Parts: sequence; C-alpha cells; structure tokens
Amino acid sequence: MRATTHQISNVDEALDILRRNFYALDADVLRPARNWTARFAVGGSAGVTLGDLDFGLDVRVVAGELGAYHVNLPLTGGLSWHQGRDEPRRALAGQTAAVFEPVGDTVVDQWDSDCRILAVKITRAELETQLERMLDRPVRGPVGLTPLLDISRGPGASWARLARMIATDVNNPDGLTEHPVIGARMRETLVTGLLLATDHRYRGPLDRQTPALAAPGAIRRVVDAMRTQPGRPFTVADLAEIAGVGSRALQQSFARYVGIPPMTYLKQLRLALVHDSLRAADPAATTVAQVAYRYGFTHPGRFAAAYRERYDTSPSETLRG
Repeated sequence: MRATTHQISNVDEALDILRRNFYALDADVLRPARNWTARFAVGGSAGVTLGDLDFGLDVRVVAGELGAYHVNLPLTGGLSWHQGRDEPRRALAGQTAAVFEPVGDTVVDQWDSDCRILAVKITRAELETQLERMLDRPVRGPVGLTPLLDISRGPGASWARLARMIATDVNNPDGLTEHPVIGARMRETLVTGLLLATDHRYRGPLDRQTPALAAPGAIRRVVDAMRTQPGRPFTVADLAEIAGVGSRALQQSFARYVGIPPMTYLKQLRLALVHDSLRAADPAATTVAQVAYRYGFTHPGRFAAAYRERYDTSPSETLRG
C-alpha cells in the first residue's frame, strides 16, 4: 500500500486517520496552540504498517490494548509512555525507541509538539510466525519485547536505519515497496531485524539455535518450485515453507547440498532464463527491461551489472545477437 499523506488542522480528523490506520485511540490536547497542522504519511501492507507522524501539538494518547507489536521511533523530539502497570518511560530522537507489546493498556503520556515519529505496526501473526520460522518451533506469544530499544548504536541503530529507509521508500511514488518481490523481502527483513535487535523471551534460544538440516528431498522441492515459477516473488520464508523447515535450516541445508544460498541460486536461475529469452527474442518486439522485469529484476543498473559479471557482455548486446 503506497503511503497516503494528510495535512490536518482538526484534532478529530487527525484522530480519525490514526484510528483507521492503527488503533482505536483517544487523545487529549495538553497545550492548545493556534494555527497548528498535523502531518501524517501512512502506508505499508496488511502485516506491517508504517506511519511518518507529526501531530504538531502536545497530546496525551490512550490506546488500550494494541493487539499488535508496535515501535515508535522518534525522528525529532521525544515522547513519554507506559504500558500496563509499567513505570513511564521516555524515548528520544537518536537515542531510544518505544517498543509496545500486543497486551496491556497503552498510554502515550506526552507526545511532544516537536516530536515527529516513525510508527511501525506489526501484526501478531506477522512477527510471531517469522519468529517460529527462525526457531523452527512453535511460539507462544506475546514474546516479551523489551520496552526500550537503544537506537544510538549496534543492532538497534541498524534497525532504525532500515526502518527509515523502508518508510522513505513507501513515501516514494517510484519506490520498490510495491513490487511483489522486493516489497515482501523488505517487510520480512524489517520484522526479522526487530527480533534480532531487541531482547525478548526467545532471544536466548534464537541466539543458540542450531537447526537440523533439511532432507535432500526437501531441497529438491524448493529447487523445483523455483524452476517451475522463476518469476514468483519468493522470499526465504516462502521457500522455507515449501521445504517444511525454518528459514535458518533452509539456508544451512541449501548451502550444504547446493553450495550457495537459496536466493543466490534463484538469482542465477533468473539470469540464465533472461539470457536464454534475450537470445531467442526479436529485438524489434522485445526490450531488455521487459524480460528482466518478468523474472523479478527491478533495478536496471544492478541487473545489468549482474548480467555482465555472469556473461561478460551486456543484456542489450545479447538481445541484438
């Protein structure tokens, strides 16, 4: 879903937009101001919603139980919040982000007027299913994400950069988020990154996990699926489901039996199919971009570089014969 941008100068209208895209919430204005404007840009998918939100007023927001995992990443300013019976905490731009669980009454005690946040909503099914794939076993949620994420350094800073990059792409009319292949990988990476950047009940098992290798027959099923539908927007999670194992088990098994990661194999397969299609095509009726896009290549420059590295020629030269 491409982002929709709103500029509002009415509190009720601003709340209506937040309710439609996030949660059933209410807000109190702590410090009224004249000539204020709220600016919201909201987009994403059914599993992951991203919002670049600037209310423009000091407000207190009461949301009840969210029913989803959520991160408020301050881009400017700060906000104070608490969830359930926890003590109030504060998140500040460049330092910390607020992390919310699906359960527990949620209150943003003060969303400062100068605080612009990147709000990331991840459904329970999206996050917990991804964790199950990573662990290769069932998960009982909520997983207990720690309420503060350090975004000043380390994995937290990396995840914050990733979230900002994806949010920027959602706001870009020409971005890749809408592409079925790239968009799915972006969302999967965002959820996986959060699970690896935060502490939670499953962090120990996740760090210690050494998944059992998949059987050779399972890897053959994955290879057959890629060969049968090379243009399908596969993610690692999709391929792991076909194999009947978790994502980490698939990666390790593929490396053992095939010698390369599954997505590398898929890229090489697609390059070979593009090569064969270009050699057989009529240059007057076919373009390189058409063939490349058919097999999931969305960035012309990167595709051309990968093609030249593989075949020591350009795709246009192959097309011309």
